Amino acid sequence: MKIGEIDLGEKPILLAPMEDVTDASFRQICKEMGADMTYTEFVSADALVRNISSTTRKLVLGESERPTAIQLYGRDVESMVEAARIIEDANPDIIDINFGCPVKKIAGKGAGAGLLKDIPKMLEITSAIVKAVNKPVTVKTRLGWDHNSKIIVELSERLQDCGIKALTIHGRTRSQMYTGEADWDTIGKVKNNQRLHIPIIGNGDITNATKAKMAFEQYGVDGIMIGRASIGSPWIFHDIKMAFEGQARDTLTDADKFAILRRQIKESIERIDEVRGILHIRRHLAASPLFKGIPHFRETRIKMLRANTYRELDEILTYTETLLRDIKN
Repeated sequence: MKIGEIDLGEKPILLAPMEDVTDASFRQICKEMGADMTYTEFVSADALVRNISSTTRKLVLGESERPTAIQLYGRDVESMVEAARIIEDANPDIIDINFGCPVKKIAGKGAGAGLLKDIPKMLEITSAIVKAVNKPVTVKTRLGWDHNSKIIVELSERLQDCGIKALTIHGRTRSQMYTGEADWDTIGKVKNNQRLHIPIIGNGDITNATKAKMAFEQYGVDGIMIGRASIGSPWIFHDIKMAFEGQARDTLTDADKFAILRRQIKESIERIDEVRGILHIRRHLAASPLFKGIPHFRETRIKMLRANTYRELDEILTYTETLLRDIKN
């Protein structure tokens, strides 16, 4: 699959953009685990234009994590174009436009998935950004605003006409948020539209190699994007790649995975500070499948999510790692 001149190979697996998740450390780890492309956290056009430091920091990319896309959101044409030019100066590989975020503070203000209710403005923003920058521009969106307005098949053609180089589709409507099952049949309809020639990337409910294979083989997408399933489990990219190559799934040991979680904690602390760094990483610890299957783990989990220092967390992880090893032996 190629996006512009960027060749991601066959059946690429991409790390989805996620606010408060896909920071530089997490992107680098996922890249090492096999992600073919990564995306930054959401970048607000208005905040970028106002030079808000917490937003401008999101533009810093590491060379070893490339190819990387910076994802932009907003609702105003002029600020989106100005922000896209600022992003281009940061030299990402791709500029991605967020027309899919469903959360109220974004969609409710007419940005993200909110633009699914204002298609003319969505297309105006897209065309204006494509004309304003030289980097490849891509779009990530949803099927439509709700069940009665699944417009993605027609919309994909109109976005292609704006000049985008690839389209990522999350297989839910905005109204669904993250509930129910992703509608891959509709994603497949978009991919099978003979009038489309840009790559179609499918997103939604890819949690293992079986579902990843189905996305490629049954629905024919050019690439897949993994979001929530990577939280607390950045090795999912490794597991899927190994399965695609016919190798054993568990080539990473539990010790390897605990080491990855410890690395995330340390790098989060280094990036922010101990208290806020641990707060940031709790979402990953809470979601990690590494602790599933450990009997009577509830009290230990509570202690883990209440820990305030790296020393406390490390002791709990060491205890848990020993417990898991004893169970498996």
